[in-house]
Amino acid sequence: MPLSPTYRDLFRTPEYTPLFLTASAQTAAQTVAGLALSTLVYGRTGSPLLSALAMFAPSLAQVLGAMTLLSAADRLAPRATLCALATLCALGTAAQAFPGLSTGAAFAVLLCLGGISAVGGGVRHGLLNEVLPRESHLLGRAVLNMSSGAVQICGFAVGGILLTSLSARGTLLAAAGLHAAAASVAAFGLSRRPPRTKGRPSVSLTWRDNQRLWSDRRRRPVLLALWVPNGLIVGCESLFVPYAPGHAGLLLTFAALGMLAGDTLTGRFTPAHRRARMGPPLRLLLAAPYLVFAFRPTLPLAVVAVTVASVGYAASLLLQEQLMALTPAELSGHAMGLQSSGMLAMQGVGAGLAGAVAQLTDASVALAVTAAISLAVTLALAPGLRGAARDAGSERAGPSRIRPGTADATWSQPPRP
Repeated sequence: MPLSPTYRDLFRTPEYTPLFLTASAQTAAQTVAGLALSTLVYGRTGSPLLSALAMFAPSLAQVLGAMTLLSAADRLAPRATLCALATLCALGTAAQAFPGLSTGAAFAVLLCLGGISAVGGGVRHGLLNEVLPRESHLLGRAVLNMSSGAVQICGFAVGGILLTSLSARGTLLAAAGLHAAAASVAAFGLSRRPPRTKGRPSVSLTWRDNQRLWSDRRRRPVLLALWVPNGLIVGCESLFVPYAPGHAGLLLTFAALGMLAGDTLTGRFTPAHRRARMGPPLRLLLAAPYLVFAFRPTLPLAVVAVTVASVGYAASLLLQEQLMALTPAELSGHAMGLQSSGMLAMQGVGAGLAGAVAQLTDASVALAVTAAISLAVTLALAPGLRGAARDAGSERAGPSRIRPGTADATWSQPPRP
């Protein structure tokens, strides 16, 4: 028997393929649209700042969405919500291509689309828990993570070609078409399902659910471990350009390869009974190799350090698994949306911190200092994470299925040998 479910098993599961295609199409659309809008804004204003914001502002807007709209992730029907959000993204992206639209209006549309993306991410992650059997969850998330990275790389390449052949506005319309395709796949490929919990979404309910998730002593260290150490290491990656101006692309490429290797080994080839022991070493591995930058390593050694460290990103898959085991089923989408939005926010904080240290010292020192802070946070969270891992194991030892919408139910599975 295989050590864990295979990729073939995963894509044979009903509804996983349309969910995968919907997520991939929307990631591609967002990547292409961000590049096109950035180009269009720079052509209008000549401002590098506004051009950069045009590409990355949706990630910041997701934080606002997580604070105000995320209660909708579990309180709306998944298929209808994914179709509606993809359609809104298609219309908004097409509107940004309108010749008479001002730059301010284009940014207003951009922020709205970024805000609702937080809801879409929560709906997709929550639906993943319903589509896949428990033993396939980690592999399913790993494949979505790997696909997101690959699609972003391809999206920038295709976007560049489209900008040359179609212009910025034509590229925005192509991105709108990808959003529309995602809506169609969701409409015809996913089954109709009821909301995971009852109630009307609201800002106050979002805040209450955020507080409910955060206040639990078991979930708190897991959320912090998903947000802070990773965000600081992304801050390290933001310094590749000043550290090695002519080779930053090489370092980023090997960082992506290391992350891909870690996700593949952890999600596909590691049996469940061994994964529990892999969490602490992977969390330490994420930051420790970056300490070598204190000695200004040569490029080959820097490439090795970055590649090995990026394998540690796989710890996030294990932490997400713990988070789901410790979260009531009716909040599963909200919890995953919260961890995703918090992660994006901490990536921005990490980049800002690393940049500030580099401004006062240099890129090499800043890389090592930022990694040391990440390592210190990981060590400080270790006691709480050990307790969370024990509690998550206890939850998995309960009934293998839950009834969506039950207030105190948790996703769990029988113990594996």
